[in-house]
Amino acid sequence: MDTQTIAAAGLPALGWALHGGLLLRRLATARRDPLTGLHTRAGWTTRAEHLMARNANALVLLVDLDDFKAINDTHGHAAGDAVLTATADRLTTWCGRHGIAARLGGDEFAAIVTDPSHTIGLFALRAALDEPVTHNGRVLQVSASVGHCHRDHLPVPLLTDALSTADSSMYAAKGHGRRNTR
Repeated sequence: MDTQTIAAAGLPALGWALHGGLLLRRLATARRDPLTGLHTRAGWTTRAEHLMARNANALVLLVDLDDFKAINDTHGHAAGDAVLTATADRLTTWCGRHGIAARLGGDEFAAIVTDPSHTIGLFALRAALDEPVTHNGRVLQVSASVGHCHRDHLPVPLLTDALSTADSSMYAAKGHGRRNTR
């Protein structure tokens, strides 16, 4: 075979390789929130189910920013984006190497850690989430409600049940005033 024949035969394979690479990149992008870089619900759920199944001490969290709409309405969407990015960074830092965080949508976040003893604790997380965010020289007051569920408190350790329990816990925290953890 001559060089031209070999090159012609290799072109379709090269095309499929490039196409496959682009598809993988698109899939990875779809599983990451473009603003915060956190996992989206779909990407996080798969990983969280895996961590939940393998770690008896797993802790699942739901975080909702309090009065987030007021920040957007008063200071603009760029300020809201700064708050979302700061929240994502704070939640990721709190999880450390022992968990993963996600932005579920809007101002709602989730996280799972393999063992809460590997973190600095829920009260420290709440304090971090409640720290003001500076944007364009303005100090924006931020608060969050945090709900959680320990895997070992569930009769059957399923992520859906943990999220449901954490959701109830988060709304109980909201019912006791802003800036609460339950």
